[in-house]
Amino acid sequence: MEKKRIVVKIGSSSLTNEKGEIDQLKFHDHIQAIAKLKQTGHEVILVSSGAVACGFRKLGYSSRPVTLKGKQAAAAVGQSLLVQSYTEQLSTYDIVTAQILLTRTDFSKKDRYKNAYATLSELLDRSVLPIINENDTVSIKELTFGDNDMLSALVSGLVHADQLIILTDINGLYNANPKKNPDAVRINRLTEITEEQLEFATAEGSKVGTGGMQSKIHAAKIAYDLGVKKVFIGRGKGENKLLEILNGKGDGTYIENDQLPVLNSQKQWISIFSPVAGKITIDHGAEIALIEHGKSLLPAGVIGLNGEFSIGDVVEVYGTDGLLGRGEIFYSSELLKKAMGKKTSEIDAPFIEVIHRDRWVRI
Repeated sequence: MEKKRIVVKIGSSSLTNEKGEIDQLKFHDHIQAIAKLKQTGHEVILVSSGAVACGFRKLGYSSRPVTLKGKQAAAAVGQSLLVQSYTEQLSTYDIVTAQILLTRTDFSKKDRYKNAYATLSELLDRSVLPIINENDTVSIKELTFGDNDMLSALVSGLVHADQLIILTDINGLYNANPKKNPDAVRINRLTEITEEQLEFATAEGSKVGTGGMQSKIHAAKIAYDLGVKKVFIGRGKGENKLLEILNGKGDGTYIENDQLPVLNSQKQWISIFSPVAGKITIDHGAEIALIEHGKSLLPAGVIGLNGEFSIGDVVEVYGTDGLLGRGEIFYSSELLKKAMGKKTSEIDAPFIEVIHRDRWVRI
């Protein structure tokens, strides 16, 4: 079998019992499946929920805390317990683990995004299994991912994964809530995710987790937009469950399209993660050159701008019919005001291009 890079996300409901403790039978089942996947030669990154669920009992809570400080305290206790359990059990298969805690800032800041990619690449090159979770202990609401479904999608895009596997306690996406509608039909395969599919998904989650099927479908769409060609949402059991999912025999829904373009890290960051500093408007000729012919954007094609931005910021680009895409700009707003509409021979600027085609993403 061809070596693949796989991101596996394990949700709280697939890892813990109703009391919020690690279910050792479930946990060992996951350990065996991960080990089998690694032993087959695949690169594996694990995004694991369960830190808050593992920790809240130790703090004296009777159920999962709802306050930010309660969640952060539970995560602080539970994260070490969770990683310790992974490390001990995976070591019996001679698998070395590494813990990585991430926040949204690690994706929105360009240098941190590159550093995260470099670290994960080095770990995978050395056959280490990265175990990733959100840094709940220090995250504030504005900087959280919402749940680990979204985190797993962003990680799968970051590392250019061949497949994202989201393990949950429900066997895929249905056209109605199967817990309430006995006539609900499972959707086995999708080649795209539409607003209609997002509406099908139920937002109900388990007692120990934060995400329902809706969050998983949203996460799958983000992974899809980042160039991950295959996403699986469903369940499985036994040491071969991940290999079965990889071979298209999983109990769940596949979202897949082998024709998706692969976005490099630079374009991923521009497309999904970068903050937008301003916007520029271009004429019809520049739009044709940029969209249809894959050319870079030159000052002569710019007819307007809004906002204040610096060299290296990301701006939105608008044409005659609205938003076209985003790009990393090589001109400050001050310099572009002087240069727009002019030929490059008429201006004194450090770069010929306003936005180079390699720093441009169509939306």
